[in-house]
Amino acid sequence: MELIPVIDLMGGVVVHARRGDRANYRPIASGLCAGAEPARIAQALRELAPFRTLYVADLDAIAGREPHRAELTELARHFERLWIDAAEVRPAGVGPGLRRVLGTESMADADSGRAALREGGSVLSLDHGPEGPRGPAELHERPELWPDEVIVMTLARVGGDTGPDYERLRATLARAEGRRIYAAGGVRDVEDLHRLRDIGVAGVLVASALHDGRLGAADIAGFMS
Repeated sequence: MELIPVIDLMGGVVVHARRGDRANYRPIASGLCAGAEPARIAQALRELAPFRTLYVADLDAIAGREPHRAELTELARHFERLWIDAAEVRPAGVGPGLRRVLGTESMADADSGRAALREGGSVLSLDHGPEGPRGPAELHERPELWPDEVIVMTLARVGGDTGPDYERLRATLARAEGRRIYAAGGVRDVEDLHRLRDIGVAGVLVASALHDGRLGAADIAGFMS
């Protein structure tokens, strides 16, 4: 099972995501390093563990503002692979390890979502808010449309302390037909990691537990093979 650290970018800095309430996100106060500059946070994550993949949510791009092109280019220097959620923006110049994340919450309709997926080379994020699935219902309900890598993103649990959405993850795994399913939102500690591995997820997106020390280097080492 792969552990994938997450960086949320807003206004040129890394912010602390909390339950999808983006209007109230503030610069991160990490226990790994001082400051909230993206390159500094990336370096601290690499010093914590040899993570291969970094997930970056460009919240400005998702909101229709100017994307973080320079910051993404810099982040790509630190990781083999960069998964970038930037809505309709197509980041350029970040190297061959780029994978575009297509979030259902940013899809205008099912037709545009299917068209983007047909282009290939992307990761699908099935986004869920407190109200339920976000974006075109067809993309949530038809696994034959999914690419090989699919994120189950439960925004209401991001930055919280309620644990991953195990019920939704199990339901998605049951329909995945061999696709790799990644859990996002709510990881608290190493026990959650063990439980997620046991139910069969291919990877876990994690942020808060890395920065506040609930997941340390020794915890992470057991999942880095």
